[in-house]
Amino acid sequence: MWGIWNIISSTASSEDGPRVGDVPVTVRVNPRARRMRLRVDPRTRTVLLTVPRRVSQRRALAWAADHRDWIEATLAAIPAASAIGPGDDVPLYGLPHRLDWDAARPRRIAIGDSCLIAGGPAEGLEARLMRWLKAHALAVLSAETGEFGARAGVMASKIAVGDPTTRWGSCSSSGTIRYSWRLILAPEAVRRATVAHEVAHLVHMNHGPDFHALVERIFGADPTPARQWLRREGARLHRFGRR
Repeated sequence: MWGIWNIISSTASSEDGPRVGDVPVTVRVNPRARRMRLRVDPRTRTVLLTVPRRVSQRRALAWAADHRDWIEATLAAIPAASAIGPGDDVPLYGLPHRLDWDAARPRRIAIGDSCLIAGGPAEGLEARLMRWLKAHALAVLSAETGEFGARAGVMASKIAVGDPTTRWGSCSSSGTIRYSWRLILAPEAVRRATVAHEVAHLVHMNHGPDFHALVERIFGADPTPARQWLRREGARLHRFGRR
């Protein structure tokens, strides 16, 4: 499957691996790919180069080098991951919510007035917050999936959340919809537009005119600004819970 690329399609962390300037690149040969494609993983800051089977190493790395400015700009735009502690802001629904912690309170997380109320021991506070955010995301996204599904006359067979690197949502032919839990950190309109997008795929498994018309109808507005926000600001959502 990997052909002549075996020698350079290993991990990007190797000092002897392929690089674009000073940036290591992970090369993946995909026999089904029709063109070369570059992607930066905002979680790991890894540069991924996908190439068709018969593209030579020299040609692929030369093509990637032509996009060096894009690679460097994209990497520079990814905020550094940071720990979350008492007094820090969490962008719940795209709005700053200060983490208000007191050890004397119960361990559970609750939403307050522009804050998240937390208690229990300081050790494990961030882990408890991450678990709460993911559970809250699943609850909100499930409710909104049902809301938009009712408007479209369809129902998802299963709803789940994860932490994908390239998609904010996906819909399978079996009717399973999966979302990035980080959508709960995005503005409400952005999150809801993403839900409408995935629900519309339960009706149209493509991106044709009928699909886009359905998204706009069940969302109740033009979803373009939401897509633009995710392209422009989405990388910032990956700084939370990454150290």
